[in-house]
Amino acid sequence: MTTSSATTTGKLLQAWQSATVRPVSPAPNQHTIHSYFNTCPESPDGCWVLFFRSTTPEAHSGEVVIRHRESGEERVLAHSVTTEDAHRVACQQWVARGREVVFHDLRDDEWVVVSVDVQTLRQRVLARGWQIGWGQPDGGQVPLYAPHYRPRGHFDLNILQVETGEAHTALTAGEVKRAYPTEVAEVFGDRPVSIFFPILSPDLQRVIFKLATPNDGVLRSKQASLRDFLIGYDFASRRFLFRHKDWGHPAWAPDSRSLINAYNILIEAETGAIRDIPGLPRFPGTHPSISPDGKLFITDTFTRSFGGPPGEWGLVVGDINGGAYHIIHRFDHLQGASSPRIPHPHPAMTRDGKRIYFNVSTQGWTRLHVAERQA
Repeated sequence: MTTSSATTTGKLLQAWQSATVRPVSPAPNQHTIHSYFNTCPESPDGCWVLFFRSTTPEAHSGEVVIRHRESGEERVLAHSVTTEDAHRVACQQWVARGREVVFHDLRDDEWVVVSVDVQTLRQRVLARGWQIGWGQPDGGQVPLYAPHYRPRGHFDLNILQVETGEAHTALTAGEVKRAYPTEVAEVFGDRPVSIFFPILSPDLQRVIFKLATPNDGVLRSKQASLRDFLIGYDFASRRFLFRHKDWGHPAWAPDSRSLINAYNILIEAETGAIRDIPGLPRFPGTHPSISPDGKLFITDTFTRSFGGPPGEWGLVVGDINGGAYHIIHRFDHLQGASSPRIPHPHPAMTRDGKRIYFNVSTQGWTRLHVAERQA
């Protein structure tokens, strides 16, 4: 790293040391949960914040909501939405450059994928029997995967075009098994496997995913399925890029050429080669991602290794080249939604690099917060 870029990164880290932190919605006695660290809840134009709202203890039912950052206006995009758990709630996310929001919902024991026009509030059911992985807010497509605990004949990776509602099979589970026959058999035996939890790269040309097979097949059971592997695939060349045994918590770099993963590692997307980010402590509980300018990483972490009490988490910002980091906020995270899979902080940075959104679970509620750095 050049001296100039090192100085720039140092100033960015310094700006985050005095960040202000507040709840996104001031309303008490409700859960307001951001879905995951692989997607930012702020709209691409920076005007709206997307979250799942619930007043039930476990946050398994509620509403998909957007809130205007400046005026505080809230719009309910969907009522009576049922989640798999509170960990990722409805997997709600921005698509089509912020014109629409997509999410999945359990209706009459069937998963449906739904889009909502944020201006007209028009809803469309785009797919039945599928759940959604993570797309990109400027893109018009999202990946579909079968429910891991009960796939009901769906095993492959489909790509859904949100505008038209059309979907096509982009990769089959059979292709994955043929590419890695020994490795898949060692973990899953001869059980059927499905492609699970796909995450599209920022340029939409690549995807990472796990494999899954049902265990007890019960919704919200901790033994619902067996899930393993981290596999990369390139759509254009129809080529597998890499396979790692452990999933961790991966996130794409903004250039789509690499990923960050627990714990402090970078993965070269083309080959799967791993290198450590040097000079950093291990961040337990980490969900890391990379800032849109590629200069910083952000993550959450338990703070016991840093002198904190049990149940305390921290919000971390660091130099992607290593050696420097700051815990910019510490918070209790013991008392939130009572789902079998509780929400984690799952921090996500805005595209202008000025705000980080994350969940905080305290006093019986999980509430979305935002940390904003100095200008």
